[in-house]
Amino acid sequence: MSETVPKFYLLDTNILLHEPLAFLNFDEHNVVIPMVVLEELDNIKDRHKDVSREARVAIRSLENALKDATPEEILEGVPLSNMEGAHHAEGTLAIYPDYQLKQQDAALNLSENDHRIIQTALELQRKHKSTKVVLVTKDINMRLKAKGAGVKCVEDYRTDQLIDDIRFLSKGFVEVEGDFWAHVGDVTSAQEGRETFHEVARDVLPTVFRNQYIIDDTEHFAAKVVGYDKENIRLHDIGFERMMSYRAWGIHPKNIYQAMAMNALLDPSIDLVILTGPAGSGKTLLALASALELVIEQGIYEKIIVTRNTPEIAESIGYLPGTEEEKMAPWLAAITDSLEVLHKQDESMESSLNYIMNKANIQFKSLNFMRGRSIQNAIVILDESQNLTASQLKTIITRCGTGTKIICSGNLAQIDSYYLTAVTSGLTYIVERFKDYPGSATVNLNGVVRSSLAQYAEENL
Repeated sequence: MSETVPKFYLLDTNILLHEPLAFLNFDEHNVVIPMVVLEELDNIKDRHKDVSREARVAIRSLENALKDATPEEILEGVPLSNMEGAHHAEGTLAIYPDYQLKQQDAALNLSENDHRIIQTALELQRKHKSTKVVLVTKDINMRLKAKGAGVKCVEDYRTDQLIDDIRFLSKGFVEVEGDFWAHVGDVTSAQEGRETFHEVARDVLPTVFRNQYIIDDTEHFAAKVVGYDKENIRLHDIGFERMMSYRAWGIHPKNIYQAMAMNALLDPSIDLVILTGPAGSGKTLLALASALELVIEQGIYEKIIVTRNTPEIAESIGYLPGTEEEKMAPWLAAITDSLEVLHKQDESMESSLNYIMNKANIQFKSLNFMRGRSIQNAIVILDESQNLTASQLKTIITRCGTGTKIICSGNLAQIDSYYLTAVTSGLTYIVERFKDYPGSATVNLNGVVRSSLAQYAEENL
């Protein structure tokens, strides 16, 4: 069968909750939505949870695509090319009446919604024997059940998955074996004030992007890519010792990876800093120390906004007592822990913390209330961002207005979301999407510096 023949893609409910406009991402292929999916979206849309917003958006989008079609056309398939908007969908969208399915002794129990979706896939597979029918779901157990029931093609939704293996995720730096200059032939150097820049041949670093750091084994050379073309790469020679001498709110880097992170964090020209790495590598502490330095000492920004997803992807915080900030306090204990570390030597730590909270205008905010905001002249620290989807991170990043810097940190080995993995996490997505944006930098913090116990646990558990 030719790969150019349009296929049938049957979408599970969780696909539309993950990305409400997912049905527009299947190019020339035909998309089928079982009736039971609409029923589930209807049940979810009125819940007091963040996911209900996605359900309502999905319902409105489906209505826009089908509003002018007759019932017969909806069953047969409505051309998606008629739908307005920035998309490339050339296939059709159909609603399958799965309520017409009849219970068979050897079939799955149709009283369960998942089984009705699987049975719909089997019916489409039987009806379109010469066409590939694919069931798309993010539910791993449902994928297993579908294969066991006889569905030939079952897939995860991979439109927002940019890499196949987390090992290929950009680290934000390149470690050159031996002496970097031993790999370089001709070089052109220039002095601009106190800064030194080099231009080396592109073949020295075939895969390169802006704000990528370059280090070697000599512990003398450290540079950052500030530009490149087809023939040359322009490097800002920062120097290993200079990077290790950075200070922010009394904190200095314990290794070169933390030094590279601090270089990006303290640079006002970089609007987005992404910190990845294992638990105990210093992501939150470095982000907070640098934010305090930039707000209080340098006065570049006016306030610090700290947020993170609450369990189960921005779950309601209404059942906790107090104001919004008091409700968020349990989820942002990592931030208060870091503040205590920064001021543990003070004579009165509690007084120091209260002073700093007011002086730096530190605000704890819930993700549920970030939509629609326009944040100006602030540093936004988004902690535990590995549990967010690409669309959720897009919502937050697009809130940032003039003079705002956003710091996203997360550990891809500690994902709590039901439907996200290391390769489908929104954190992975923005690392790949922003890796060549001139105003962003990514640093993977290798090594655990919290304690020998934490390091041993990270390596052996």
